[in-house]
Formats: sequence, C-alpha cells, structure tokens
Amino acid sequence: MNFVLRSSILTEPSSTISNCPLSELLQNSLTSTPCVNVRRNAKVRVATGMLVQYLETFTDSVVVREDTKPVGVIGGREIIQGMYKNPSSDFFEMHQVEEIMDNRLNIITANTSLNELISLWKKAGRAFAIIDIGNDNYSVISVKKLLEIGINSNSKFNISRIPKKKIITCDKDSTFGDVMKLMLENRTRKILLEGTNQFINDRIIIEAIEKFDYLLGNDNFLDIPVSVVSLENAKVVLDDCSISDISKIMYEMSQPLIIYEDRVISPWDVCMVLNES
Repeated sequence: MNFVLRSSILTEPSSTISNCPLSELLQNSLTSTPCVNVRRNAKVRVATGMLVQYLETFTDSVVVREDTKPVGVIGGREIIQGMYKNPSSDFFEMHQVEEIMDNRLNIITANTSLNELISLWKKAGRAFAIIDIGNDNYSVISVKKLLEIGINSNSKFNISRIPKKKIITCDKDSTFGDVMKLMLENRTRKILLEGTNQFINDRIIIEAIEKFDYLLGNDNFLDIPVSVVSLENAKVVLDDCSISDISKIMYEMSQPLIIYEDRVISPWDVCMVLNES
C-alpha cells in the first residue's frame, strides 16, 4: 500500500513513505526539538528529576554527554530497572548516570529514511534518535514526533486493521513493585488498569518517586499500592478512524494512548503502519 502526502513530498509514483528521507517527511520540523542533556557523572537523582519533566514529550529521553560529546541515553526504562533491583535512596544518591545509561544512542542524519530509523529503533529497543545540527548541538526525533508524518498521510488504512496485541493489565490492589515487574517482563512502558481506560506508565512512577523524596527514609516503595497516585486516561475512540485522524488525536495528547474496541493503540503502532507502506 502506498501513501500520498498532502504536502506532495512523494514525487515518484512508486515512492513510499518508508523509503523517504526524514528531511522530506518532516520538512519544517526535523530539527525543531532541542536535545535535553545530562552529564555522565551526574547523580541518578538529577537525571530522574529531568525525566519527570520530559518523559512522553517530544524529547522522550535524556541524552548523556561527556563534555560536548553524546555518549548514551537514559529514559524511564533505566530508572525502573535500577530501582526495581535497588529500591532505596542509595540508587538515586550514590550512583551516577553512566552506570545505568544505555550506550546504544542512535545518531542519524537528515538523509536517514523512515525505514532505516525504525530499524535502528527496533534494534536498540528505544524509539529515540538525535540529529547533529552543528556546533555541538543536536535535535531529537522520537516516536511521537513521527505522528506528524501520520497527520500528513492520505492513507485509507483505518485503525481497525492494526493488528491486535496482548494487553498488559494490573488491578486496583497492584503495588508499584507489581507494575514495575510487568513493565520489565513485557518490555512496555504502559500498564492498563483492568476493566478501565486508565493506565500507569513510567512517568507516573517516576513522579511518585520524586514525591517520596527519592525514597529517602523509605524502604518499602515496591510494596505501596499504585492507588496512591492518579492514573492517566487513554482516549476511547468509537469510530474506525484513519491513520491521519488518529495521529492528530495522539499528537494533541501529552501521554498518547488510544483504545478502540478491543485494541490498545500507541504512536509506535502508527509508525509501524507508516513504515510498512
């Protein structure tokens, strides 16, 4: 299936979105998102505080630098993994970012195609990349950013055709430890509350960590029920929307997640549709 962009990006009849360079697909915004950085020798607490502010935005993760050189990336996954193993203030106060960062940081160019980008993301297990814009500055590309491509698509592909996937849920009595274990075992950042459209994600957990003063004097965080925090609401969509329409809806959400009938749809699902076209 071929897509035709409203901005007439695809000039050849045989062209597909997946083979187009990002410079064509994101003409006006490819380098519009500044890169958020943290020093590699900063305490984990510093990076965690930054993630409270930036998770689920267009930055999505924080780039780790050594002087001016980007050497890794840190996101909610690294915080969840580290704290699940060591649920104490020591993890945040005694450890440095470089100890838990992921060194698989994807640095791409404007000529990188959508297909190449998605392949890099699949290999790294993280939908995040940066582009060098000169003078030791970088711009960020995340999965939510790619919704702009979906918005500009004239595809007739509707969300009812997105393959169903297993929905990971917790119940009202689940603890932070229960939820974090589910996230790590299923490699997901979002867990639905059973029988509802509410969900908990890594950002909510990290916000709770901050409210608990990074577990200072608290050694039972994993046993605390998640009911102590406010959950996010996935948007329930009743119509079988097009990829363009669902991309517009997600683009306006701070933490995008859609429920349609018995499907849970994320920005990553939209990217998979675009990349297979």
